[in-house]
Amino acid sequence: MDYAAAFQQSNAQLTAVLAEANPDLPVPTCPGWTLRKLLTHVGRGDRWAATIVSTRSTGPVDPATVADGKPPADHAGALDWLAAAPALLIEAAAAAPGAPVWTFIGPQVASWWVRRRLQEAVVHTADALIAAGLPVELDPALAADGVGEWLGLVTGSRAPALDMGASLHLHATDTGGEWTVFRDETGIRWTAEHTTATAALRGPAAELLLVLTRRFPLGRVERFGAEDVVTGFLARTPF
Repeated sequence: MDYAAAFQQSNAQLTAVLAEANPDLPVPTCPGWTLRKLLTHVGRGDRWAATIVSTRSTGPVDPATVADGKPPADHAGALDWLAAAPALLIEAAAAAPGAPVWTFIGPQVASWWVRRRLQEAVVHTADALIAAGLPVELDPALAADGVGEWLGLVTGSRAPALDMGASLHLHATDTGGEWTVFRDETGIRWTAEHTTATAALRGPAAELLLVLTRRFPLGRVERFGAEDVVTGFLARTPF
């Protein structure tokens, strides 16, 4: 997948949704947020990642110190500010895609941030669509990539997302993607394959992604096996 192109396209989709919606609308999937807050969060986050990459930072950067971290007060200016953000990160990463930089799950190459911010835009586009009362339509291939990216974050954090010996299988019915998350004596890990698990979720890739990130209720997908494994995994992996 061309992550840079997909990042630009996802940002454009989010910007288009926000352009047609009242910025004061509350965002049910992000309690306490308005669409204006969501816009600021995404635009500042992209600039924060661009700062990390452009400075080749090996430690965390305070988002409050990021240049141009606040959008203009007027809505049209804020939309332009949001739309300009992806290019800053894409250009910084293209200069040295393999350079090691800080991330919240440990050191990664600079290009890691492009995929991370792409998937951030994907999920927050769903938030904006839900807030605006519009159908949530995500590209299946992009959503399937989001499932894998999300599992990388979950397992990379080393958080105990599953009890010892438990496993969770995911099956995307539209793309054919399959993933299984395990916990054993070596820690939390995942594989992109079909294996027998103690619990499973099955549905379209977008439904799986938005259930995993708590944008959709669990009832949107089919469930098999131990219910407590599924609910426990969701409870321990807040987005």
